[in-house]
Amino acid sequence: MATAIGAASWLVGKVLNKLSDDLVSAYVASSKLGLNYDLINTKLLYMQGLLHASENKDVSSDHGLHGLLEKLAKKADEAEDALDELHYFIIQDQLDGTREAAPDLGDGLCSYALHCSHAARHTIGNWFPCFCCSRTQDADFAAGNPHNVTKSDSSNDGGCVAKLKFDRVAMSNKIKSVIEGIHNLCDPISDLLNKIPNNSTVVTIKRSPTGSTVSQDKLFGRSVIFEKTVNALTGGTYQTETLSVLPIVGPGGMGKTTFTQHLYNDKRVEGHFTVKVWVCVSTDFDVLKLTRQILSCIPTVEEEKYKCTIETASLDQLQKSIAERLKSKRFLIVLDDIWKCNSEADWKNLLSPFTKGESRGNMVLVTTRFPSIAQMVETTDPIELGGLEPNDFFTLFEACIFDRSKLPGNYEDDLIDVARDIARKLKGSPLAANTVGRLLRKNLSREYWMEILEKNEWSNTKNDDDIMPSLKISYDYLPFYLKKCFSYCSLFPEDYKFQNSEITHFWMTVGIVDSSSQNDKNYLEELVGNGFLIKGGDNSGQYYVMHDLFHELSRNVSSQECFNICNLSFRADDIPKSIRHLSITIKNVYDESFVEEMGKLRSVIDIANLRSLMIFELHDVRIAKFLEHTFENIKGLRVLFIAMTTQQSLPNNFSNLIHLQYLKISSPYGLEITLPSTLSRLYHLKFLDLRDCWGIEKLPKDFSRLVYLRHFHSSKEIQSNIPEVGKMKHLEELKEFCVKKENVGFELKELGELSGLGGELSIYNLERVRSKGEASDAKLKNKTNLKELRLVWSKAERQPIDDDVLDGLHPPNNIRVLGIINHGGTTAPSWLCGDISIKKLESLHLEGVSWSTLPSFEQLSNLSKVTFRNIIGMCLFGPGIGGVTERSFTHLKEIVFEDMAELVEWVGGPSSHMFARLESIKINDCPLISSFPFLKCSDVFTKLCKLDIQKCPGLSLFPLMPHTSTLTYVRVINDGSELLYNGKEVSINGYTRPLAFHIMDKVEHMEIYGVSHVTLSDLQKLKTLSSILCERCDDVFSTELDDTVLLHSVQNLRIEELQITGELFSKALRSFPALSKLEISECGNLELLPVEDGGLSDLRMLQSFNGFRCGKLFSRWHMEEVGGGGHAINPFPTCLKELDIFIDQSMQSMGLLSNLMSLTSLSLRDCSELTIDGFNPLITVNLKKLYVRNEEGISIAGDLLSEIARSKLMRAGSFQLEELYVDSISAVLTAPICSHLAATLHTLRFRYDQSATTFTEEQERALLLLSSLQHLEFYYCYLQSLPRGLRGLSSLKTLVIQRCEKILSLPPKEGLPTSLEELEVWYCSPELTEQAKKLKEADPWFSVLVLPVV
Repeated sequence: MATAIGAASWLVGKVLNKLSDDLVSAYVASSKLGLNYDLINTKLLYMQGLLHASENKDVSSDHGLHGLLEKLAKKADEAEDALDELHYFIIQDQLDGTREAAPDLGDGLCSYALHCSHAARHTIGNWFPCFCCSRTQDADFAAGNPHNVTKSDSSNDGGCVAKLKFDRVAMSNKIKSVIEGIHNLCDPISDLLNKIPNNSTVVTIKRSPTGSTVSQDKLFGRSVIFEKTVNALTGGTYQTETLSVLPIVGPGGMGKTTFTQHLYNDKRVEGHFTVKVWVCVSTDFDVLKLTRQILSCIPTVEEEKYKCTIETASLDQLQKSIAERLKSKRFLIVLDDIWKCNSEADWKNLLSPFTKGESRGNMVLVTTRFPSIAQMVETTDPIELGGLEPNDFFTLFEACIFDRSKLPGNYEDDLIDVARDIARKLKGSPLAANTVGRLLRKNLSREYWMEILEKNEWSNTKNDDDIMPSLKISYDYLPFYLKKCFSYCSLFPEDYKFQNSEITHFWMTVGIVDSSSQNDKNYLEELVGNGFLIKGGDNSGQYYVMHDLFHELSRNVSSQECFNICNLSFRADDIPKSIRHLSITIKNVYDESFVEEMGKLRSVIDIANLRSLMIFELHDVRIAKFLEHTFENIKGLRVLFIAMTTQQSLPNNFSNLIHLQYLKISSPYGLEITLPSTLSRLYHLKFLDLRDCWGIEKLPKDFSRLVYLRHFHSSKEIQSNIPEVGKMKHLEELKEFCVKKENVGFELKELGELSGLGGELSIYNLERVRSKGEASDAKLKNKTNLKELRLVWSKAERQPIDDDVLDGLHPPNNIRVLGIINHGGTTAPSWLCGDISIKKLESLHLEGVSWSTLPSFEQLSNLSKVTFRNIIGMCLFGPGIGGVTERSFTHLKEIVFEDMAELVEWVGGPSSHMFARLESIKINDCPLISSFPFLKCSDVFTKLCKLDIQKCPGLSLFPLMPHTSTLTYVRVINDGSELLYNGKEVSINGYTRPLAFHIMDKVEHMEIYGVSHVTLSDLQKLKTLSSILCERCDDVFSTELDDTVLLHSVQNLRIEELQITGELFSKALRSFPALSKLEISECGNLELLPVEDGGLSDLRMLQSFNGFRCGKLFSRWHMEEVGGGGHAINPFPTCLKELDIFIDQSMQSMGLLSNLMSLTSLSLRDCSELTIDGFNPLITVNLKKLYVRNEEGISIAGDLLSEIARSKLMRAGSFQLEELYVDSISAVLTAPICSHLAATLHTLRFRYDQSATTFTEEQERALLLLSSLQHLEFYYCYLQSLPRGLRGLSSLKTLVIQRCEKILSLPPKEGLPTSLEELEVWYCSPELTEQAKKLKEADPWFSVLVLPVV
């Protein structure tokens, strides 16, 4: 009920917001409508206040109030629609200078005519049932032919779009009806709310108490972090501190309490701490109460000075008693399950008695599901508990299902695959394992388990200790606005990367976030702080993701408002009629059942009044057309996310979506898209996102009529082509503007109208601006929200420049980032080089300028980055030169010199401190520079983190690098010499200057090319080094090879083009006792030694070996010495899991591999002398990937696979092979082989088969046995045709045909599998290439990649 009250308050607020518009309120208050506007507005405000005050009151038993609130919500929705519609026509009046929707028309003749017109139109009836306006000829339905609308919507002929006409009579009637309906509900609802007792509050959330006794005997998984934590608690990590606080944080159900119980009861922890206390805090963070509980658990001491009665003592007495009892004792205190802490002061107050003792290493462990609490209490990095690893989780899951019972007899055959599928959905949550385990234990039949899987039955469980109720407690704890924010996230796909702007704009559109206060709160960060989202980042920036179980919770709590069609098994009848927000996140795989259920949708939910429709995936033409017609009657949309496959992909009613505020369109790459011209009459549009719409070349002519558009996301090229952009006065971002004198509407005065512009702005073609007055028209100085500004003149159109133009382009005084590029004048602007007014500038980029005077950098005291590129006339840089003094650049962190053809020296010495704060230096393409301060006095640059020097041949005498541990990025590339270092990786290629190996203590990967001054002793200093590549550097292995040189951390070693003998190589391998991966490439003289001790056989941890183009690796291994005999010597240790040999004639017998029973990947390519002799079928038992190819010699694929099939050691279905690359079609496509492969094989590649030309009937049948096959490829085969039964491969997603020049035809689309998502045709016959192109043209959403023969 609290949620219902909150929702009603929210909806009333949206109506009040609409009524706050002056023109809307004037219309509602007009005498013609006959409403008492002031009284209605006052009552709505009063009721909103009552609703807000009642949100925390317990009214769950008042069903009458609940019913009235439902009616109010419906009426509020209708009122919002009606007022929004009125506002649309008010905007249209403002754009066209008309008075169709004016509040009062007056009494003149013209007004009388307008009244008559409206009355007549209303009498005849509206063409549009959607809203109170009639169609103009431009967008009419032809009788019985709705496609005319689509045609009109999709057209973009450059002409003006006819406007929609206003029906005053219908509008007035509608507004009067809904406002009176709300007014009539105000009194009874307010009366009921006033009768709720003030003390009738919602009961505080109750949590089951926890104790220190281990509730789960075994801790599943977490062994690494558990041991690390025990060692930290009992070792030296915290021993220097009096008190440390370690939070253990994670979502509900992740096992935080269980993990902490095992820590608390570990023998090592018990022996380390004299006193241990466990307190369950839960939702009641009361400092006095918690202090009493803690004191009661601490043993008393003799002759207590501050002894007190715990139940009655004051906080001061209790704290003194705690401090006395713990004075010389090391203690561990666990505060379990903290849900809130009122303030940091309360937290410090609670901890104060624990900081007074004499002992060190005391610990407080805090478990919480809220990262915000963890952040507040931590003194050390928290332990973040996420889901268990898949294998650990499945072990726990089985234990939860069967408890201590034995596995049933049918488990392996009938149940284990279903159990694994369910486990994958639970995302590692231990509580989910317990919940679902109890469900599955009730009935051990496959049918029952499949039902649990398909219906996600665990989401319907009700017990407090089940996963969904446990997570919902966190949801119930949120304030109402965060509940709404979280619940609407259900519309997005699982694992969606939420961008701040996208989700915030969505929330604003649906009315959750008030656009006027959007900057006051970061709702995403609040959800992170409450544990509902996780913050991440990648190359594209910061994003937020939601754990899958929370996504399921969001679907549950929003089920009456939002529905996400995310799988094929959805049923239209299961969707509540109240749904207002619908998304389709299912991928491009459909069946007839899905089509049928979508067909029912129109009769189940109120399509016309959907508020959001979000279609995330790309769809083929058939589904796109189906969706287009399903939603043709839609009219109330505020949000539309849609993918365009053709010009007709938008809903038929698109031109009439007058409420639409957020539109996001995507399209497949390569498809040309023309935006419908009617887009420009969607006047309420605030957010338009075309970033994923690849084929748009231009915007509709009247695009600037979108006067309420605030954020327009698209390519910069599209943004720079908005004519008369100055009309869009609400626009808040415009990344690029191009001055065009030949086109009206592209003058700088357009920018002058956009006072709210923020973010970044680049202005191009400034050479076309002729005067300071014209430049001043941009009013850049007034755009105080602007953070970054780039002013760009074209190099191609060099013309005489009026220096005053740049003076007229005065940025706002608070500008942070400024770039001036290719200014052709000789004088800098006064606002930069005279009386500087932009003193908050943090970054300055000067390029292609030839000013007589540079800025006075001393006045730019906030400057943290400066870039000089192609500055004409700059030969020297430093104190006393140009605008630089000793007091300049005192806060500079980054300096860049690029393309500076005349720069000879950057002057500076050890006594100069002007660059003391520098963190980054970049000098690129400066051919004359011979010195800069770092070369002479590197010790002054103590904060330098990044050094990047390229194409500067005069800079070579570098000091020891890196010179300090702070320098974590170095790039020096000059005349064939290269040094790359990024803290984790080092690459040396011909670089001969000294290196500080002792400083590079975090390096994990080292690459060495063509140098002789690096030795294994040097590399031994890199304690974290795990990977080495050596190419053309024989000296690394030819010196100091003795038993004292050991690189224990190195796991991967790759050597290339080394002249090394087998004896020396065997000796070198002793330095790498932990080696797990070894790659040898193009070492033509290297021969592996056949010895029992030494060589590869000593590498007990070797998992992977790759031999590439060596030729002699096995030349010392004679046929009689290999095989399966008891005294046979094999080249590789039995632990090997991955083996890849490419082009080695010395590889002659499969017997060399007979001991490798752990292999998961085996690749034998172009070993021309290889035979099947000595083959041991057992080496294939664990294989997941097999690649057998011999391009020139005799293929062993047939014999190898036949041996596997004939082997009695394996029963059908036990083979685990997932990927097979083979050069013989006939070797694979037999019934015995394919029956072995059917369950697991997902990738099959036929390569270099020059014998098979067609498929036999037996081969066709065998191919269809591969029911799990997802990827099928033919490469360099002599085939004349494809298999006829391709359509029968029901799981196939990708088909690749490459360099098969004799195949002349493709099956038609209906002859391909319905599951097929991608077809690739590379370098094939012209006939096949042409058919593939036609297939792509017929269905743009079907991914077809075609590369013709050149």
